[in-house]
Amino acid sequence: MTETVVALSGGVGGAKLVLGLSHAMRASDLIVACNTGDDFDHLGLRICPDIDSVLYALANLSDSVRGWGRRDESWVFMEALASMGGPDWFNLGDRDLATHVLRSHMLRSGMSLSEVTRALTQRLGIETTVLPMSNDPVATFVDTTEGAMAFQHYFVKEKCAPQATGFEFRGQEAARVQTDIADALRVEPKAIIIAPSNPFVSVDPILGLPHMRTTLKAAKAPIVAVSPIVGGQALKGPAAKMMQELGRDVSVLGVAQHYQGLIDGLVFDTQDAHLAPRISDFGIQPFVTDTIMTDLNSRIGLAKATLSFCDEVQK
Repeated sequence: MTETVVALSGGVGGAKLVLGLSHAMRASDLIVACNTGDDFDHLGLRICPDIDSVLYALANLSDSVRGWGRRDESWVFMEALASMGGPDWFNLGDRDLATHVLRSHMLRSGMSLSEVTRALTQRLGIETTVLPMSNDPVATFVDTTEGAMAFQHYFVKEKCAPQATGFEFRGQEAARVQTDIADALRVEPKAIIIAPSNPFVSVDPILGLPHMRTTLKAAKAPIVAVSPIVGGQALKGPAAKMMQELGRDVSVLGVAQHYQGLIDGLVFDTQDAHLAPRISDFGIQPFVTDTIMTDLNSRIGLAKATLSFCDEVQK
């Protein structure tokens, strides 16, 4: 068994735990498989929101006030764009814009998304390996009562207002799991952790890649998820709203049911401790701890608790 830990992550919520993990263990032993279903082209640039959230968190560049994007941001570009009647529904800060311009330039030069992401991690001084779930394009669409919407259109432009009825991951069936991620899962990692990201639109795009679930189940490492739902509410994003609209239990029980048959253990908050026996009924080992991450210390604390739990979980 190696000392490698593979984390499956979406954006802001997942990035918080990833940052904690990078401090709670040797950062170079951590591999992060990032959701790319949210990626899209905007103003001729390739935008990768979840990858960038993880990169900015690990590089200590995240804006802790807004909760997304880079700190010390300015908005001159957006002001100029709006003044000329350009599409200003998706905010691109001046510092953040540099990332998208450089990424798009690298991609057009023939580099794969994995190669570009590795280059960015190196230039930002990040020791952790951050990778896209696939180099092949996968586009998440939210099916709503108003029709199917590309994820960023639903999430940013429509502010998640339309009622969700389902999800599509276009291109997923033809996409291949990024090679280094697949290899890491096959060489007996120490643990596989599903970050507290939206199960539907952040984690399912990863889990639904061809052979991904089979590879995860074949790994000898424990698979542990951290619940993004605390006390019946999502700490970030529309996960709780989506669960309600889809008729799911809006609680840690709904999370357990969603991952049933895949995960061995589930980490959830003390507010939901009374649900531990019912989690066990799903065949999932429960672990109760403080999961609300408000600062670096709480991120590291949750990461350490999750890693310790992984050592105890029976595969």
